Amino acid sequence: MMRPPQIPDYSGGSLVNLAAELENRLIGTSPSVPLHPDLSRLIPHGQTYVLLLVDGLGSRQLDHPAAAPLASARAADIDAPFPTTTTVSWATIATGLPPSQHGLLGYQLYLPETEGVVYTIQWTRGWGEAVPLDHAGFLPTPNLWERLTSAGVEPITVQPGNFAGTHLSKVLYRGCRFEPVFSFDEAAIATNQLAAVPNRLIVTYLPNVDVAAHIHGQRSPQYASSLRSVADLWTQIERGLPDGAVLLGTADHGHVDYPKEAADRIERSDEATHVFYGDSRVMFVRGEGADLAEYLPATWIPVEEATEWWGPGPRHPRFDERAPDGLLFADDGRILMHKFSDDRMIGHHGGLSDAERRIPLLIGRHGS
Repeated sequence: MMRPPQIPDYSGGSLVNLAAELENRLIGTSPSVPLHPDLSRLIPHGQTYVLLLVDGLGSRQLDHPAAAPLASARAADIDAPFPTTTTVSWATIATGLPPSQHGLLGYQLYLPETEGVVYTIQWTRGWGEAVPLDHAGFLPTPNLWERLTSAGVEPITVQPGNFAGTHLSKVLYRGCRFEPVFSFDEAAIATNQLAAVPNRLIVTYLPNVDVAAHIHGQRSPQYASSLRSVADLWTQIERGLPDGAVLLGTADHGHVDYPKEAADRIERSDEATHVFYGDSRVMFVRGEGADLAEYLPATWIPVEEATEWWGPGPRHPRFDERAPDGLLFADDGRILMHKFSDDRMIGHHGGLSDAERRIPLLIGRHGS
């Protein structure tokens, strides 16, 4: 059975509050509340801030031997927003708003203007068909990057070069300088060179841990290798960080391994009468779903009882039409699959367990 969910601490202990903390330090204001004072005090003050965002690196994953340099930099834990998935968390950073306010409510997102569900990594249907949208205008205006720029602070994201110009990049980085890199060494060199200029926020993104966890699982040599590469990059940035810059690190969510026998599929008859989206750990349902929980290892939660999971108000103008009628919250140790779900994955996330929700606050050396 489902355990009572631990809702992210949007009042000062979550990813949105970290974004607000950095915005407050750089320009003196932010639309969301900053970190709790005890967390804020852990972060040194600097002229420029570097935030290393490691996709899929939850706090519990720092116990892996290959993550030792990252574990030694862990100062505290904070919460990823709900649902605990990449595009939701990245939109939270890009706007400085919780999901309830920025409107990107899930990896698989129902958009009534498109008459269906959009997968927000590629911005396609479940079967790969492109969806025409104003990607650059999807998130609220002004976003974090635009607010920083208008106040004289330059926002820069260091990203894998193959992400340049994608629909997701257009959604997330409107108004942000995009610095493409093609190796870990390039990422470290670019980050440190860019950090030498004051009044900048540099967000360096690494997808490798998430990819390895999804495909190979946390016990695989591929996963260990990805952790070592990220840990080496952290050390390289830390050693070359210029004076006046502060290095921080965090993640967008954690990961849990699930064997294939842990998966339960929605029946075809229900696929014909409901719309399913969200993620494998918490399935979103348009339509009445209480009867679904009678044959699935999940608890049905009407959306009215879960609205605060996405964060405080005021809610995005299109929140109600994008939100489901309810949630199928998978039991511990189970995942839920609909007809377009990828059953090849080992690593999963999206729920509110500690392993999925808790992400580290890493603090590296800082320039004098």
